[in-house]
Amino acid sequence: MTVEAALGIGAVVAVFLLAVSAMSALLGQLRCIDASVEAARLAARGDRDGARAAVARLAPAGTTLTISTGPELATAEVTAPPGTGLLPEGWRRSRASAVVEPGVEASGSVEPVRPEAVP
Repeated sequence: MTVEAALGIGAVVAVFLLAVSAMSALLGQLRCIDASVEAARLAARGDRDGARAAVARLAPAGTTLTISTGPELATAEVTAPPGTGLLPEGWRRSRASAVVEPGVEASGSVEPVRPEAVP
């Protein structure tokens, strides 16, 4: 094996690892988006416990959920800690809103909760 081949193989492995790490970061962000959309939809129906359970099921570990229900919109914000990939990642955050269903009370902001703490 030549030096050029050894360097080439090392470069290919490095690029592959970076690509896998980038995909991991992207999938974490997509999971946050899915969780916030589902939580906003459930909060708009008045089902806050269901929203917490959905975030616990869909979002990455260590996620925090903040729900705010106003007279017209329910907003869910999902914040997840950085992943453990090779690339430096920031906090992953997603916010989604849904129109409040008739009969659901506006409750204002709620303190952030860890979905894992929900029974």
